[in-house]
Amino acid sequence: MMTFSQFSSKPENIPSVTSWYLADLGEARGKQDLFTKQFPQKLKALRENAMIESAVSSNRIEGVTVDQARVRTIILGKPLLRDRNEEEVRGYRDALRLIHEKDKKLLISGETILNLHRLCKGEIWDAGKYKEKDGDIIERYPNGRQRVRFKPVEASKTPSFMRELIKMWDRCLIERWVHPLIAMAGFNLDFLCIHPFRDGNGRVSRLLLLR
Repeated sequence: MMTFSQFSSKPENIPSVTSWYLADLGEARGKQDLFTKQFPQKLKALRENAMIESAVSSNRIEGVTVDQARVRTIILGKPLLRDRNEEEVRGYRDALRLIHEKDKKLLISGETILNLHRLCKGEIWDAGKYKEKDGDIIERYPNGRQRVRFKPVEASKTPSFMRELIKMWDRCLIERWVHPLIAMAGFNLDFLCIHPFRDGNGRVSRLLLLR
């Protein structure tokens, strides 16, 4: 949790470009409610397209792909699923829907993180469970050479590290160490360094950013 350890000292200076970005985001958020009331049908279409693109792209990054002709049906319909990949894409859709429906009521907690993993992994045997075995992140080169990119937290220590990370997140919000958007970026970095799951860490981290 090196990022949050740095945040706890309440850094006095934030790069000017970051301040501008935060101001732009605040302005866009202020216009959101007006857009929702004036153009509900357009917003519905945009939301559906965003859900499709997000589910497909986030899974593609992890090597999970589905037949392009079935994408819209898998995500917006209720077809019988053909294989493991379709289950994971549908599960990611369910996780997105949970985030959008609960919005501010969905707190960052151990339960939420495990539930998002359970959903986006299609509820397979290790879905919703922290990793049980240690595993280094290996970088492989085209010439066959490989090296350890980094060593995540040991499996036996993962639950305690996650509890501490979530505790620091709560403290950060209460004590206002940094802006919540900056805090969430830091949370994600520390989350990925812990690497709490055997598989699916990237998808969960992207879901948490949407939260």
